[in-house]
Amino acid sequence: MNYMMGMSLPEFLVGRPRWRQIAEDKRQSNLNKIPAEWRLSDSVVQESKSSRKITGDFFDRLLDDETRRITSLDAEDLLRDISNSNLTAVQVVTAFSKRAAYAHQLTSNMLEIAFDEALKRAHELDDYFKTHDKLVGPLHGLPVTFKDQFHVKGLGTSLGYVGWIDTFEGKKGTGKEKIFESEITKELNNLGAVPIGKGEAVMQALRGSAFGIGSDIGGSVTMPSSYNGIYALKPSSGRISMKGVANTAPGQQVMPTVAGVMGPSLSTLRLVFKSLLSTQPWLHDPYVLPIPWREPSTGDNKPVFGIMEHDDNVQPHPPVRRALKIVYEALKHAGYELLDWDPPSSNHSAEIHGPIARGDGCPDVWEALKLSGEPPVPEIASLFKDGGPKPPIPLPEYEDLVVHMKEYRCEYHEYWKSSAEKTKSGQPVAAVIQPVSPYAGVLPGKFLYSAYSSSMNVLDYPSIVIPVTVADQDVDVVDSTFSPLTELDKKNMDAYDPKAYHGSPAGVQIIGRRLSEEHLLEMAQVIVDALRQYEQRN
Repeated sequence: MNYMMGMSLPEFLVGRPRWRQIAEDKRQSNLNKIPAEWRLSDSVVQESKSSRKITGDFFDRLLDDETRRITSLDAEDLLRDISNSNLTAVQVVTAFSKRAAYAHQLTSNMLEIAFDEALKRAHELDDYFKTHDKLVGPLHGLPVTFKDQFHVKGLGTSLGYVGWIDTFEGKKGTGKEKIFESEITKELNNLGAVPIGKGEAVMQALRGSAFGIGSDIGGSVTMPSSYNGIYALKPSSGRISMKGVANTAPGQQVMPTVAGVMGPSLSTLRLVFKSLLSTQPWLHDPYVLPIPWREPSTGDNKPVFGIMEHDDNVQPHPPVRRALKIVYEALKHAGYELLDWDPPSSNHSAEIHGPIARGDGCPDVWEALKLSGEPPVPEIASLFKDGGPKPPIPLPEYEDLVVHMKEYRCEYHEYWKSSAEKTKSGQPVAAVIQPVSPYAGVLPGKFLYSAYSSSMNVLDYPSIVIPVTVADQDVDVVDSTFSPLTELDKKNMDAYDPKAYHGSPAGVQIIGRRLSEEHLLEMAQVIVDALRQYEQRN
């Protein structure tokens, strides 16, 4: 009876579900796109599964010297070497594609692979450079990966749904399959970037591309970036185009999904964001505000930072608390003024965010699942516990939520403005440092709170994630004086396991006022510089 092991009884009786076979075929199709010379041995893959950490030394020892050298370079260094003819686009794309192939074999993080198409594009870029003696654009030859909702020519877009495989957003025979492009992918192509596949956050942690593009309506850019120890920018809505991007609840525009940038450094975020704005996306997407790049002004006074240790509802786990303390100490040592930040309660934003984001009952998610028959994953199963989507919120009730959101935004705005009364310079705080989430990673079934990030969507504030430290089981223990603020706070802290989190990245987010991305990038750089100086001293 061993042939039945690993199968549930219904599956054994009725045969393998069709959706599982479709998913398996897609996974195999992706693996088939990896060149034979880039295939990892079974022993390496098995070793990775038993390794606590596969970034750093584990991954680097798999690479040849040239691949390791090229993929360790930041975006600006890569561009300099390409423009000086020290590197070609083919060399850069090949190195990152090889690294991405290794990453995928160890983590299954890519939903689409485009190594052949990327290499063809790299040859075109090199030919252009040889002919014209200049770069195509400010992102010439830089490999980019996407979250699998951005349409890229030559690639499918599944949004993670099995039923969307080999379709255009669940529909067959549209003529758009693998042809249609999202506006941002057109912009990146014109700027010289080279798509090599789809899969984010983990891809940046393993340096499988020079930068990545994700999306965020409740922390989907900020939280994964923090958990993977990388940098990220989640802008306010209206700065980066979302035109032609597949999405859940696509008609929900009260609190819109935004596109964000992930990468290994602040300079990469700045380069990509500034480059995207240089394409004047507002000429092609009416929902993009006509705001070009604005060079930030440092001013005469040192900026003042707000710092929020917790939101009076759920306290962060010890590694995140220590990350906040490190940032606090670094800025203090650098001579910056810091204010305790006690804004309007995140409870208000939590009460607003979920009902607005999922106010329609998520029928589009349900219909997408029905296409293949795949069941909802545990994290969203509660949305369909009655065997289908919940009834939508009545329109008057929904409009009340929007009114509450406007009131919350105004209340928070006034609080921020009032900080000028507390600073020595008489200027309001320049940016606020706070947790991205309570966690230094996600344990299955123990992700309980997202309001630190989702509140930024309710407020439409930009946020930048910076890595600070890693969890240490000997240092990051729950304080004996811990007193829960709420029942959820107690449940959240009870879920903390020092051994399980040991070695996980712990970062913070820097938030700014609405549409202040350029200024926020400058403030984040101040913090990163202070952290480096503090680290050198200690």
